[in-house]
Amino acid sequence: MAQDKLSEISQTRQWAHQTLIEKKSKVYNAFLSMEHAAYTDGALPKKIKELIAIGISVQINCESCMQWHIEQAAKAGASYDEVLEAVEVGIEMDGGPATVSARFALQVMEAVFQTS
Repeated sequence: MAQDKLSEISQTRQWAHQTLIEKKSKVYNAFLSMEHAAYTDGALPKKIKELIAIGISVQINCESCMQWHIEQAAKAGASYDEVLEAVEVGIEMDGGPATVSARFALQVMEAVFQTS
């Protein structure tokens, strides 16, 4: 996986985040509040919530989402195998088309968990 693509996605995400903050976007601010509430430990810990988001990200084929949630899951203590199972759930929920999304998720996992 080209680290360049992951770096580009991260840089674009950070740029957009900063731009929307500077522009005082009410909608984006509300989104950040909702995101915080959604991923705060509750009946489900953050790690499990991130794993759920990974499966959904694969199913909807959102590369930026996959990268973000795989990184966040790893930071929350998820193992490579746990992330892989979340990717597999996403594949199952979407069938064949999700295998295409899963390819990107696997590339991100290699970069995050430093495996080959």
